[in-house]
Amino acid sequence: MTKIRETGPDDWSAFRAVRVAALTDSPSAFGSTLADAEQRTDTEWQDMVRTRCSSDSSAIWLAESDDGHVVGVVATDRDQSVGETELISMWVAPEARGAGLASDLIEVVVAWATARGSASVSLWVMRGNEPAQRLYESAGFLVTGDHQALPSDPCKDEIRMVRTLGSRRPDEVSGRAAGRVGTRSAAQGRSR
Repeated sequence: MTKIRETGPDDWSAFRAVRVAALTDSPSAFGSTLADAEQRTDTEWQDMVRTRCSSDSSAIWLAESDDGHVVGVVATDRDQSVGETELISMWVAPEARGAGLASDLIEVVVAWATARGSASVSLWVMRGNEPAQRLYESAGFLVTGDHQALPSDPCKDEIRMVRTLGSRRPDEVSGRAAGRVGTRSAAQGRSR
């Protein structure tokens, strides 16, 4: 069983480790690069995690296996001015994929955004990453038609997807998210 938990300031080294693992496993799925991550100092990692954890407009969740190994991550940023939350930096370790963990991570973000009054959750996914796009579509996200160059590789393109909150029955959103934070069991998405 996998446990999903919101990070605290002391989780910076676990976040760094999973971020490096994600960038190593799926370098083209993210807006930043492994080289960028490896150049950050411990102090920069600590500051980044502390800032995200102390803000009501951002959060990071880690998914841990029974043995405490981090097998997934997702983060979010909320733009209060437009009422939208962005799902970012989602990744699930290869050994944890296929068990529903990616869907669980998505629903944790949706529940968090809903609790803060966001009207929608958006994300960017690399064009051609069909498994991730299908995962997001199955979670209620729609392709918007917006696209941009992938920040880590401007030769590649990413597309924007949005899920309007309330587009699923409330019991689906709250029931799934509530059941996952704490325990649950993976696919892979994209994000910064």
